[in-house]
Amino acid sequence: MSKVKIELDHNGIRALLRSNEAGKLCRRYADNAVSRLGEGYEADTYVGSGRVNASVMAVSFQAKRDNLKNNSILKALK
Repeated sequence: MSKVKIELDHNGIRALLRSNEAGKLCRRYADNAVSRLGEGYEADTYVGSGRVNASVMAVSFQAKRDNLKNNSILKALK
């Protein structure tokens, strides 16, 4: 067998991780989690230093309390 050497195009990977398509994918996962959680939760996406990120957060008092007691956000992401 011959050895194969693979070189990654780091600029291309960075562009892929920061692309609109990656943002849409992250947003879809976050929106699915919010739909499972119900009222009081919001989703947001933003471009960080290296990639697109999505966050799900509890904004109402009841949602924050529910998340503290039951770890709801983490369970909704599974």
